[in-house]
Amino acid sequence: MHEWYDKVAASTLREVKAARDTIKLKEDQVLNYFVERSTNASAESFNSKVKNFRAQLHGVLDVKFFMYRLCCICG
Repeated sequence: MHEWYDKVAASTLREVKAARDTIKLKEDQVLNYFVERSTNASAESFNSKVKNFRAQLHGVLDVKFFMYRLCCICG
């Protein structure tokens, strides 16, 4: 990866350097995928479902009903 960082450093494209900085910041997580073959995709999917659910039930004041519906959707 460090060879790639060096090559990208010579680039004049701002977007390429921004991508390099992002990857460098998350380097441990990126490399972990290749070692463990695991991602946080299931957590991201769950968070997305909850976010969409909250948008649909905006303004619901009954917390018990909200939690019941959340359990029904997310299983």
